[in-house]
Amino acid sequence: MRILPCVLTVAGSDSGGGAGIQADLKTMLALGVHGMSVLTAVTAQNSVGVQGAWDLPVEAVRAQYRSVVDDIGVQAVKTGMLSSAELVEAVAELLAGTDAPVVVDPVGVSKHGDPLLATSALESVRTKLLPTATVATPNLDEVAQLTGVRVESEAGLRRAAGALLEFGPRWVLVKGGHLPGDAVDLLTDGTEEHWLRAPRHDNRHTHGTGCTLASAIASGLAKGLDVPQAVSAAKEYVTEAIAAGFALGAGIGPVDHGWRLRNSPSS
Repeated sequence: MRILPCVLTVAGSDSGGGAGIQADLKTMLALGVHGMSVLTAVTAQNSVGVQGAWDLPVEAVRAQYRSVVDDIGVQAVKTGMLSSAELVEAVAELLAGTDAPVVVDPVGVSKHGDPLLATSALESVRTKLLPTATVATPNLDEVAQLTGVRVESEAGLRRAAGALLEFGPRWVLVKGGHLPGDAVDLLTDGTEEHWLRAPRHDNRHTHGTGCTLASAIASGLAKGLDVPQAVSAAKEYVTEAIAAGFALGAGIGPVDHGWRLRNSPSS
């Protein structure tokens, strides 16, 4: 009997299906792992923005996590939207007691600029959540939110990574996708540096990019890849998902999580 690696996403729901829990589970399916979920919040969300968000009670989040991990087990965990200090601290405590690599996507705002993290939760992210991370995957807006470092060119990625590493993650992947030119990311543990480059695709339909990348990294770690290997494979996957992103609704459509399945010889 084939046994799949199990990956757990702890994140919010995107009712439009492009980001959040929905993007995470699609990514995990596409990459050959078994996806499991702990729902932290429900959003009313579509291609033009977030119309509402409601946190689940901390006890519901904790119960979901214990239910899955204590029975099924887990080979990697990915965190996404944790909008309150109470949720951040509860999840950080759970992660600290779990023997599996953790990918922290410190979600601060949606693709449309809607806030998804309370200002009062920032210190908990810095001091409680980031120290649990095997890899933290902030974009440049999240870097500024957490560290005050504003990156305006590729040269600033190293300084941003250094500021984030001070909070305790083992590795940091600073995503430079908001910079002009090629999509350049920096992965570092403070000693090794890996610069990941990909061509920038002329496609506005990029909703769910961050969730997808973090879930792809977690999937690679669950399959036994080391951090640089997992990040490199995830970068390749999400680059093609962006290239295949499609229109949905009146605004920004999602990346195509299933591009590899549709491009396979048997499809």
